[in-house]
Amino acid sequence: MATFLLCGKYSSQALEQMSAQRTQQAVEAVQQCGGEVEAMYATLGQNDLLFIVSLPGIEEAMKASIALTKLTGIAFSTTPAIPVQDFDTLIG
Repeated sequence: MATFLLCGKYSSQALEQMSAQRTQQAVEAVQQCGGEVEAMYATLGQNDLLFIVSLPGIEEAMKASIALTKLTGIAFSTTPAIPVQDFDTLIG
C-alpha cells in the first residue's frame, strides 16, 4: 500500500453540510477504493483538512480523491508520500 496526503479546501456548500455522518461516509469512500484512512486532521492555513490514507496505487488515489470531492463538495489536492528513511535509501 502507498501513502497519500489529501489536502482539502472547504467550499461554502461543503461547510453547510459538515457532520459526523459525512465524515464516516468519507472514510467509507476511501475504503471502497481499496484503502484505509490512517488519520484525518482539521487544519488552519492554506488547507482546511488533511487526510493521510493508504491506497494500493495512484489510480486508486485518483478515484478516492474524486469520490471524496463528489461526496463532500470539498476540493482535494492529492500527493503521494513516502517515509523519509525510504527516501534516503532511494537517493543513497
